[in-house]
Amino acid sequence: MRQLLQLTLVSPKRPYSPWRRAGDFVIISGQLGVLPDRDTTTFVEGGTAAQLRQALANAQTVLAETGATLADVVKASLFVLDMGDFAACNEVWLETFSDPLPTRTAIAVAQLPLGAQAEVELWAYAPER
Repeated sequence: MRQLLQLTLVSPKRPYSPWRRAGDFVIISGQLGVLPDRDTTTFVEGGTAAQLRQALANAQTVLAETGATLADVVKASLFVLDMGDFAACNEVWLETFSDPLPTRTAIAVAQLPLGAQAEVELWAYAPER
């Protein structure tokens, strides 16, 4: 089994793993719409949809570290502060994923880490090659 490196976006010290492999599945922790390669947490401007777009880009980077891609994603969880942003998030989703689309749960929450407006967690089916 090959050794996989874990990519940490934002901070090297977290109380969780950015990703874990469980058999043929890769599960990545919730990704926020933060700009990568910054010493401080800086969210992309433009609101919930823009943050979701960046969170999915960050997720794509994490997946690449594991040898997986967005095409391998089979399950997703989307967390937003306001369901009023749901339609805009769906547009971003359809820009990002193609058929067959992953299953998804969308949940409105009272608050997200670091003041984020959107967070996404992904499960990819990606047998080691």
